Amino acid sequence: MTPNLVQALVVGVLFGCGVILLLERSLSQVLIGVLLLSNGTNLLLLLGSRSGGAPIVGVTPEAEMSDPLAQAMVLTAVVITLGLTAFLLAMAYRSWQLTGHDEVRDDPEDRRIVRRAERRELAGPDDNAGEGPWPPSGGPVGTDPEQVDPEPAPRRLDDEAGRA
Repeated sequence: MTPNLVQALVVGVLFGCGVILLLERSLSQVLIGVLLLSNGTNLLLLLGSRSGGAPIVGVTPEAEMSDPLAQAMVLTAVVITLGLTAFLLAMAYRSWQLTGHDEVRDDPEDRRIVRRAERRELAGPDDNAGEGPWPPSGGPVGTDPEQVDPEPAPRRLDDEAGRA
């Protein structure tokens, strides 16, 4: 059996819908997206393999045997998907218990990036825009002045004793 256009379209639709659902904020939609992607991958693996009789030596001639590797890979993928599904279900349930919904909120860094984009600020050296190393303005070359805490000035015990 060779894959036909309908089977290829089914795989494409599963991949497309899965990716769209993965980009949502709701964990239940992410879960459905993961399931659609895994089913699309399983179908793609099966469509790419050779179909035929049971791959048992002595029962089926070698030329008519199906490819057992693809079947083993699909079986492994099903088990991995089951584990991932259980993990995502547990996360969604816990989120529902704590907040009353299963949406993932923005973290403070996401909000900061959105605010900077709205103000049309240029990307700085810490935004991985390709700049760097930073010029030596009181610090060693290659250190980010926003990320490294400056050391306090050294205290001298002589000065404190002289003032007293």
